[in-house]
Amino acid sequence: MTIRSTTIVGVLRDGKGALAGDGQVTLGDKVIVKHGARKVRRLYHGQVLAGFAGTAADAFTLFERFEAKLDEFNGQLLRAAVELAKEWRTDRVLRRLEAVMIAMDPRQILIISGSGDVIEPDEGIAAIGSGGPYAQAAAAALLRHTDLSAAEIARKALEIAAEICVYTNNHITVQEIG
Repeated sequence: MTIRSTTIVGVLRDGKGALAGDGQVTLGDKVIVKHGARKVRRLYHGQVLAGFAGTAADAFTLFERFEAKLDEFNGQLLRAAVELAKEWRTDRVLRRLEAVMIAMDPRQILIISGSGDVIEPDEGIAAIGSGGPYAQAAAAALLRHTDLSAAEIARKALEIAAEICVYTNNHITVQEIG
């Protein structure tokens, strides 16, 4: 059976950032096995936020590797992300991970994948996972047409995604930075 889960959305606004994740873990197409998973973490002495779409074992592996890269490069988010993506793409074990990660600090938000992608979105919004497109659309509308904070936008975008995506729930964790 395939484990499906996760919507993660990150938003930058006014020198602050927020990363939000839902809590649902689904086994196959019909069974919800967990409602309150925590898929968003603080890394590098609380200065970086990261969220993950994929299996739990893959998440812990990648969080550990990414934090080691952040330590190696003194918290330089982009440099650590590029080095993680290079290692992820070339390492025989890591290469098998089917996952995507969002990492951010108050100035920058990045999407990192195992295919070697490190993408900095144009608008300061990134979303991944099953409900990612819904959360991204909602966050873009809220960013453009409201004065809500980054954290409020991230939470509301996930709430909207949870109304549409069957693999996303409203047990939301939001972490702020900046």
